[in-house]
Amino acid sequence: MSEPSLPADAAGRGSRRAGGHELTAVERWIDDRANRLLRDAPGGGVRARLVEFLVFGAKQAWACVFGAAMLLVIVAARLWYPDDVWLARNDALVVAAVVIQVVMIATRLETGRELWVIVLFHLVGTGMELFKTGVGSWEYDGGGVLHLGAVPLYTGFMYAAVGSYLVRVYRLFDLRFDRYPRVWLTTLIAAGIYVNFFSQHYVVDLRWVLLAAVLVVFARTIMHFRVFRRTYRMPVLLAFLLVAGFIWIAENIGTVTGAWLYPNQEDGWQLVPLTKLVSWFLLMMISVVMVTWVYPPKRPDPRPA
Repeated sequence: MSEPSLPADAAGRGSRRAGGHELTAVERWIDDRANRLLRDAPGGGVRARLVEFLVFGAKQAWACVFGAAMLLVIVAARLWYPDDVWLARNDALVVAAVVIQVVMIATRLETGRELWVIVLFHLVGTGMELFKTGVGSWEYDGGGVLHLGAVPLYTGFMYAAVGSYLVRVYRLFDLRFDRYPRVWLTTLIAAGIYVNFFSQHYVVDLRWVLLAAVLVVFARTIMHFRVFRRTYRMPVLLAFLLVAGFIWIAENIGTVTGAWLYPNQEDGWQLVPLTKLVSWFLLMMISVVMVTWVYPPKRPDPRPA
């Protein structure tokens, strides 16, 4: 459901500061030119809705730039990287991931503040990877020297890609929330989810209890996101599910390349089980909580007269 339209100039001015934080220099440059291109776009009708849809897609693509680049180099390494060169495939992926991250920071596609979230994603993700590969939940293609145990170092950047997407989408869509739960409560649930990723191998698996807790706590939370001239609303649980679904699709692409495999894929590739959506949905809870530590959830602005 959309809220009242805003004038084109108001839409442009509002995009300068998303979620209370300035756009990066590159984003401001793109934003200026996009607003010049769209300033004469109609304010109503089918063409206006088409413009909103195209801007929505462009913002989503821009938010995914880090993850898309990582997925691209993983696929490219599997298709075209030679097996007999001095630099192993996994090590080449680590170098490529570092280059992508450096470029993101050097060109101000990510802010220094956001880098802290991404580093945190690295640490949280790598810790889980070390444990999960140790108990046989999945395994990576071997080779190279840039690894910790059985975990190639580029894997931390895959978790960082999720963090990069979330912090960027927060700014680009000026996310606001109605009835957002207390941060301490969401942090407590997120901590329980993370601990359960480890403890489920030794004691009872509480993922369904934790899933129920997430559903109850966020049942009434509505996310407001501005595209171009209009602000739209969506249940935040639906947003969690949609992002988890896209991560599941990316995970299938990664396993097709053989970068990592689940036990049921060792005798021949098959789709990652849909039950993994629950794991990714719960991981979204951890991810969102870490982002709220940097960008505290804000309520929507009062409706204009």
